[in-house]
Amino acid sequence: MITAVMIKRGFDLVASLAGLVLLAPALLAIALWIRWDSPGPALYRQQRVGRGGALFTIYKFRTMHQRRHDGEQLTVGHDPRITRAGALLRRYKLDELPQLFNVLRGDMSLVGPRPEVPRYVACYPEPVRRIVLSVAPGITDWASILYKDENAVLARSADPERAYIDTVLPVKLDYYVRYVRERSFWTDLRIIAHTLAAIVRQAADRPLP
Repeated sequence: MITAVMIKRGFDLVASLAGLVLLAPALLAIALWIRWDSPGPALYRQQRVGRGGALFTIYKFRTMHQRRHDGEQLTVGHDPRITRAGALLRRYKLDELPQLFNVLRGDMSLVGPRPEVPRYVACYPEPVRRIVLSVAPGITDWASILYKDENAVLARSADPERAYIDTVLPVKLDYYVRYVRERSFWTDLRIIAHTLAAIVRQAADRPLP
């Protein structure tokens, strides 16, 4: 019997593999650009918390100067650690593309709650943690599309990490719980469509210089 989980995983496999094949030239070009723009590797790796609380290594294109990656785990406003290439990659969410490898490996799904570092997962209320970690984390979700005040909240706070834990994280968790409770294949398709539309709008509002 084909289940919803099997359909979701099958779609993730086909879509991530197709995306990696079709985007291979662009991925290579971005990697070379990052290496040319600043010293360091093209990829950034970090431990995140996945389904059931299991740790996995998430992949992103590096957007910060290598010597300044350690330490703070939040990016606030015009963070001086961000490279020239990184600013553009972040603006159009291109730094997230290597996570297609995570989807292919089964660490992540195309759609699901965004995976956090252990430090912030420890701040989840226990009932919420059980719900959010019951599904695979995703590249995109409702919070990524609809919650646009995160950077503004952190930028105007004297203690960005406290603002993230007390103000931003609860909003994100509400979106994550909403997704888990309402999830379906059609919901995933809607979120993907909204994500692509948001990226197009961003490009139209802030075209390349």
